[in-house]
Amino acid sequence: MGDDPGPSGPAAPLLIACALGIERFALHSGRGRAGTAPGPVTVLRTGMGPRAAEEAVGRALAQGRASGAAVLASGFCAGLSPGMHPGDLVVADETREAGSSTACTAPGLLAEALARAVPGRTVHTGPLAGSAHVVRGHERAGLRATGAIAADMESAATLRTALRSGPRPVAAVRVVVDAPEHELVRIGTVRGGISAFRVLRAVLPAFYEWHRSLLLPRR
Repeated sequence: MGDDPGPSGPAAPLLIACALGIERFALHSGRGRAGTAPGPVTVLRTGMGPRAAEEAVGRALAQGRASGAAVLASGFCAGLSPGMHPGDLVVADETREAGSSTACTAPGLLAEALARAVPGRTVHTGPLAGSAHVVRGHERAGLRATGAIAADMESAATLRTALRSGPRPVAAVRVVVDAPEHELVRIGTVRGGISAFRVLRAVLPAFYEWHRSLLLPRR
């Protein structure tokens, strides 16, 4: 599926990057009740893995319309901390990969907006680890020992590529689809996957609020 531009306007655009078709479908299905975005919005499906994310985001930001976009990585993730549940939200304050990190823009504001958009869901804020494959078993504990609270394959590559293409706001919001006590075999086949899908459908108002706040003039 190609890019889906939102309403036109003078504001800077927002690029939302996700890996999977089911993630893109969840985000698109929530657009009807998300309200008005402050600028053009593109939901980009990158494909799975850091290399696919890097290539897809790099291509998108090389296009004139999206060149100055704020970039937000979203989709599902593996929770690393005991007590996490499918459907919990993770707001990255930084993304990590291969010994390097990328700081996220206004994570506290984004966490507050998500708490309003998806009331009753727990919102965790902390480091989001990048991985080249789906994290299972002992790998989960190893990443948690580094201080990370969740892991996914694309967010770190997405944000790194976005900033390499020029200074811009960047963020990552993920929905926990499995956790230490709730490992998921296949997305959508158990209650955890369905819960995460429903939460992902509801996050766009918070994304728009975060984006809108970044466009306000600073005193």
